[in-house]
Amino acid sequence: MRILSKSFVRATALGLALLAFSCARLLPWRNDQPSPEVNLSFVLENNLVRLQTVRLDGQPGRYILGSAAPRTVVAPPLAATTTVQITESETVNVTPSTLDLRGVADAIIGAEVWRNRAISIDYRSGLVTFQEGGIQTGLMKLYTYDVEPMIYVKVNGADVAAIVDTASPDTLTLPSRNAGRGTVRVEVAGSDFGLIDVQYANVPTARIGNRLLSRFLVTIDYGKKMVGLWRDPRIPLTEP
Repeated sequence: MRILSKSFVRATALGLALLAFSCARLLPWRNDQPSPEVNLSFVLENNLVRLQTVRLDGQPGRYILGSAAPRTVVAPPLAATTTVQITESETVNVTPSTLDLRGVADAIIGAEVWRNRAISIDYRSGLVTFQEGGIQTGLMKLYTYDVEPMIYVKVNGADVAAIVDTASPDTLTLPSRNAGRGTVRVEVAGSDFGLIDVQYANVPTARIGNRLLSRFLVTIDYGKKMVGLWRDPRIPLTEP
């Protein structure tokens, strides 16, 4: 029998308490006067956040959320793209970069679309929420960053800076001259994932992807340059 960590037990108890107060949504910052917000639906497709309602120049496509991309990136057929339509009433002008995305997606929606607003990613509900006035941080574990959204994770007991990258379908990508995979002990925002499979690649900074991020409710405030993580007790700590 697996022994649950104290952090998991506390998170589960917290989730049940919040659920007793509100059966509509389980959000750590929910209060009596929430900020105006817009919800965008998504599906987790191949461990990537595919935004279902976003349009580029009015056209649907396989558009994934790129939390760490400063600019929207499009495949060559969409090189002439000039607008990203977030909702029926809101369209953002963009000057995207062009990159061969190798069929993984038609475009990666970058941070310039959200400008100085905050977004939250609720993996269980399949919603990306963005707010004009920032987020209420509530009970979240908070991190500040300078350039790209970043948190600190523990890898074999050592603190490692990791970029929050929703365009990564993996667990964790660690810098190494030798590409490959390995097993390390990982702790994120106080939750111990134990020994997990990670990727090694020639990258300057570690990157945390959706296989770990999906265990949390993730918020990124691009205006305040802040990341918040809340361990979602509705989602198992590890994959079955």
